[in-house]
This record gives sequence, C-alpha cells and structure tokens, in this order.
Amino acid sequence: MPVEGGKTDMERVGLFSEMEYISVGDKYISPYNRAFNEDATKNRQMLPGGSKLMSGLQAGYFDPQFTRIFEGEGYINMNQVRRQNMMEQAKKNITKAFIPSSGGKKPSGLGSYYGTIGGPVPFFSAQVKPKDKYEPPGKNLYTSPGKKGTGYGYANVTIGKQLPHSADFYDEWKASYKKYREEHHRLMKGTPFRLNLYPRDYFDVNPYFFEKTLPPIKKEVKKELLSGAFKPSSPGKKPGGMKAGTFDAYPAHSVEPTVVKFKKEITGKSDKVFHPPNGPKSRPVESIVALNVKRTLNTSNYKTASLQSY
Repeated sequence: MPVEGGKTDMERVGLFSEMEYISVGDKYISPYNRAFNEDATKNRQMLPGGSKLMSGLQAGYFDPQFTRIFEGEGYINMNQVRRQNMMEQAKKNITKAFIPSSGGKKPSGLGSYYGTIGGPVPFFSAQVKPKDKYEPPGKNLYTSPGKKGTGYGYANVTIGKQLPHSADFYDEWKASYKKYREEHHRLMKGTPFRLNLYPRDYFDVNPYFFEKTLPPIKKEVKKELLSGAFKPSSPGKKPGGMKAGTFDAYPAHSVEPTVVKFKKEITGKSDKVFHPPNGPKSRPVESIVALNVKRTLNTSNYKTASLQSY
C-alpha cells in the first residue's frame, strides 16, 4: 500500500506495468506424475521390427533365398584322393625304403661296451696292474703282559722305577719363616730413619689449632618433667537439647503472643509477580546406532541377516 503522499510499490520498482501471470487457474501437476517423454506417445514412431535370432530358416539371413557357393559340383571322397596321392609319391621312389639290419642295441650295464661302435678301450680296462711280491714285515717286539691295577697305592706297578720317599714336615714353612725374621731383625741397627722435611697437608701439625679463645661451653638446661598427666576436673558434657555443655548459660525465654500475619491483597496487574512461561520440554531421542540396527535388522530379514562385529 502506498504511504500518504508517497509512491506505490510498482512505481518504485520502475516497471511500466505489473508482470502478467503465466498460469492462472491451471491445476497443479506433480513432477512425479508427468511423463518422461511426451513426444514419444504422440503421432507415429519408427518401428525397427526387433532383432532376429539365428536359426536354420531363411528368416535369419539377409538374402530371401539360400545361394550355394558352387552349383553342380560332384561328390569328392577324401580317402580316395589321399590314396591317389600316396601312389603318385610311391612311383618317385627308385629303390625300396632303407631298413636297418637290426635295431639299436641297449647297454647291458655300467662299464659294458656292448652295442657301441668302437668297442672296448684298453686304457679303461679294470685289470689290476702287476705288483711286486708282498713281503711281510718282521715280528713285533715281544713284551710281558701289562700288569693289572692303576698304580695308586701299589709299588712296582708302573713302567719306570719307584720314586724314593722323601720326608716332608707339615709346618716347615713356619719354621723357615721364623728363621728369616730373626735374621732380618739381627741385621737391623736402631730405629728406622725418619726425615722431618717430608711434605705435609697443613702448616702446623694440629689442623684444628685456633688462636682466639673459645667461648664458654653452654650447659644444657634440663626441663623439669611433670610428675603426672593432666586430668580435667570433669569430662565434657554433650548438648542434649540444651546449653548443658556450653560455657554460657541458656538465655531466658521471652514470652511473645502469636500474631497472625495477614496476606497482602493484590489489586492490579503490576503488583503480581512475573512468572516466565515454560520452555520447550525435552523428548526422548534414539541414538543413531539404534536406528541403524532397526533399519538393517527387522522382522523381514532377521533370520537371514549377517551380523558383523567391529
């Protein structure tokens, strides 16, 4: 609607006239109910006639009548043609076909020359070469048989002679070491030599030497221990609905008459308390996994469904 003293909407757009409507009063046709190709259902269409199947009839060929490659030819027997060809080839032979006297001979075993062309070779013969007459060596040295026994604890059982016995004292090393110590102390003269100019770690012999006088030693004051443990006069009292266990006394009760408070009467809308309206309430929502399970597994395929585990 135009405002008072203003222009209409059509005048502000800048068009000469209002655009006309394409269809007025036409019925709505859904795109799903429309034909895919409306022209194919109108007028005459080209009919190819369909494809022909291969068969023994003439309908499966392009020509209306079957035509042979050769007409009026005679029957030819292929076996007769082969025999005639063999006879013509046999006339070309001057003599009979070569036939060997005997078949090939098979060897009778390893090392045999039976069936070969050259025969045996003397260099490969298995004949033993001539050797000198064998002369046995002389007799071995005759000795008495070995004596039985291991030799431990028995005399005259080993090959060599028996070793002579030599006495050995059990504590001989102690006696020899004692003699060595006595001879060593006898040769010593006086105390060992000690030099006073050897290097030292500190300037003085006493590393803890201090020139200043030390303060007096503080004596530790022993604290007097109590003779006995502290015991309170009486145990703490528990509050049993009163001030029995407290330090202060229970306050005195002030008598107050019961007064009924009157409610304030609301006269206007402005005096009422504002209560906001209730918001949208939540509704139960199924999870995506549960929906997918219901779609894949239902009453029609629950017997043949294949379960997959991840």
